[in-house]
Amino acid sequence: MFRTSDGGYTDDQDLDLGAWHFIARREPGGPPLGYIRLSTPATGHMFQSRAFLGAEEYEAVLRAEGVSGAETFEHSRLVVEHRARKLGLGAYLNAVAIGAAHALGAKLMIGTSGTRDGQDAFHERFAFRSLPGTRRYVGRYTEDVVIMVHRVAGGAGEYADLVARLRDSFPVLAAAGESVGGSAAVPPAGAYRQAGVAERSGGPAWTPVLFDRSDPNDRHVLDELLDSGLVREVHDTIEAQLDELICSREPVLRGDPGRIAARRVGQLAGVSPRDYGRWAWYPWSGRLVHVLPRDEFRLVRTDRNRGKIERPAQRRLLDHTVGVVGLSVGNASAITLALEGIGSRFKLADFDAFSLSNLNRLRAGVHDLDVNKAVITARQMFEIDPYLDIEIHTDGLTEENLDAFLTGLDLLVEECDTPYVKIAARERARALRIPVVMDCNDRGMLDVERFDLEPGRPLLHGVIGDVSSAALKSLSQQERVDLILAMVDAERISPELRASFAQLGTTLSSWPQLASGVALGGALTAEAARRILLGGDCPSGRFYVDFAELITAAADSLARGCPV
Repeated sequence: MFRTSDGGYTDDQDLDLGAWHFIARREPGGPPLGYIRLSTPATGHMFQSRAFLGAEEYEAVLRAEGVSGAETFEHSRLVVEHRARKLGLGAYLNAVAIGAAHALGAKLMIGTSGTRDGQDAFHERFAFRSLPGTRRYVGRYTEDVVIMVHRVAGGAGEYADLVARLRDSFPVLAAAGESVGGSAAVPPAGAYRQAGVAERSGGPAWTPVLFDRSDPNDRHVLDELLDSGLVREVHDTIEAQLDELICSREPVLRGDPGRIAARRVGQLAGVSPRDYGRWAWYPWSGRLVHVLPRDEFRLVRTDRNRGKIERPAQRRLLDHTVGVVGLSVGNASAITLALEGIGSRFKLADFDAFSLSNLNRLRAGVHDLDVNKAVITARQMFEIDPYLDIEIHTDGLTEENLDAFLTGLDLLVEECDTPYVKIAARERARALRIPVVMDCNDRGMLDVERFDLEPGRPLLHGVIGDVSSAALKSLSQQERVDLILAMVDAERISPELRASFAQLGTTLSSWPQLASGVALGGALTAEAARRILLGGDCPSGRFYVDFAELITAAADSLARGCPV
């Protein structure tokens, strides 16, 4: 834990950030008995072994081993409380770090090892080997230290079975860390991409873990999860889902339980209902949910779209990637897109945390307070469809991640409040010919820019002139307000919103927004997105669905056709 009584650190290292940390306790929240750190390639330039050898010699070692820095992990700081050593905790912690590295895609592990108490010999039992010529005395440790390496392909020596078991259990271990307030995030099963893990290692869990009980490894890990005490609720309605699947394919069978039961037996084809489909583990809620296989799940989930969106169009919609920037107003858009099956791959960006004042318009709960809005949205979307592919950026859209975020998008939904980001995103979207949709949450104003069809179109239809993002990096609060007013056309905003701008920072803490307007915005952006992605009628422009004009006595269709 390396902490001082005043909350500081006695041995603070930048390398601690972006690393996996495994702490052993007798019970959740109890005092630590042991600890080990696993550093990922994301911080490879700071590895202790690299500092020990020097950059040139370190790179020479990797070349000699035939691996790259992106395939090399470092384990360090193995510490066991002396009274707990008789438990064999050191071996278990070492196996945890090695198993995690194997699960995360390492090809080589490297680290420094002391020699005075036989630490190097201890690591050799895990198939580590000392590198000749690297042993030297280190005054800080008052002993000789040697560099040791472990090749994943070479196995784990006498602890191979333990390491393999902990490798397969890694999703559960990571989920356990999150459940007791740790920092580990849970990557999707089978998707331990190095970059994704490095990005997620510091935030709360937001992706489900999918288990296939027909796979012996998944079955073993799932059984461990069920025995762990982490599962608060098991929800298994697979037979009812199978019945819905059968009736969605053959609607004439509704009301005929005998024929449905016969079809169910045929659908299972000898597989136990418990082993059919996937089990989705949601670490943030402690729920374990049994669902149909992906394609069958989606067929049933969107079955009632038919008649408005037929199955060929549904498949086309799913085969798209959508980015949503700004997950306050954008939360409603993202949720509606997921509900309608518009896109199966999403990128979400928001730097802001959910606050109490957001509860007037965001579909979330008090348990979500102080959680990043992109995390909340991803969780909500995964609870609709655990098979989605979602990437989040909890630092928002920045100069550093802008290109990566927009690359590969078929549509951008832009709902942020920062003028620089609004323009920078559109500049890049225009260059990549990505259409942009924006709801302004006032008078039902929907803004559409078809850069896919009009790559020379002025940004924001030219309403703010030829302004570049570079000119917007440093704006005063008043300049920011003035620019946003120009963007949304100050002459056409509602009287209430126009009046509120003069009160910002005095009698109002921010501009007014209502849940009804946010919900309408989600509907409008989904409608536009569906038309754009299916090649329907959705031109560039600004369109208003204004309740103040639509719900009036003069607009009453019954009154117009009947005597008063």
